[in-house]
Amino acid sequence: MISATHLHAMVVHFPIALLFVGFLFDLIGAFNGSSFFRQAGLSLLVLGAAGAVAAYFSGEAAGEGMEEGSLGRAVALHEQAALITAVGSVLVALLRGGLMVLKRYEGWPRLLSLFLFTLLIASVARTGYLGGQLVYRHAAGVELSLPAISDTE
Repeated sequence: MISATHLHAMVVHFPIALLFVGFLFDLIGAFNGSSFFRQAGLSLLVLGAAGAVAAYFSGEAAGEGMEEGSLGRAVALHEQAALITAVGSVLVALLRGGLMVLKRYEGWPRLLSLFLFTLLIASVARTGYLGGQLVYRHAAGVELSLPAISDTE
């Protein structure tokens, strides 16, 4: 059976990759005018937003019971950052999609969209950093496999 901790570890990498590559494609599309890169950037943003929501909820389940002490504070900080990232990614995807549908993705709306996407990428990076701190500093979700000690030794 897959635990919530394992599920979160599997899910969380998709929105990170999708949003970073989507941002890169959006930048390329914004500067060279390629409709392919603009469409691909939007598609990756939408998929990344869906993944961020899934990662948030799987992380909620994985963080159950980790409310005490310094670990609890670290979990709360990561959870807060993840909520900002999940909500932000959905809002940026809705704005960007709306601009494309209304054919208003030019001039200052495009610059605003890219600026908000940049802030979103910073939020993704912060959330990932805090998640890494949970694993590597606090050993959250780490299962220790110690060798069995026999009575004959």
